[in-house]
Amino acid sequence: MHPAAKLQFERMIGEYARWRAVAEDARSPAPAWWWGPAMELRHIQEALPVEWCVELGLPDGSTWAAGANVFLKAMAGEKLVPWPYDFPRKAAMSEPEVRDLHPQPTDDSAFQP
Repeated sequence: MHPAAKLQFERMIGEYARWRAVAEDARSPAPAWWWGPAMELRHIQEALPVEWCVELGLPDGSTWAAGANVFLKAMAGEKLVPWPYDFPRKAAMSEPEVRDLHPQPTDDSAFQP
């Protein structure tokens, strides 16, 4: 397995633990950025490190595929995608204050040295 995939999955496990620590009614939807890595690892049958099994609530000796399934199940049925600042807890600010995106220049000519 590629070292980058392991590093990314380790980051996701930390995010998952923070997300699960938030009360369910205040928790954001599961983030869509978990989808890609989970899909890539869903067929890997190597054993996960024991500490990761604990973090994900899986029995010792569980596979990467079982770990990926935890993330896929968390996203099942989600209808909204959280913004990064809405994770792991729903944002307390109202929609218009948070969601305004400003136009960006289309080329570097806007940034003169």
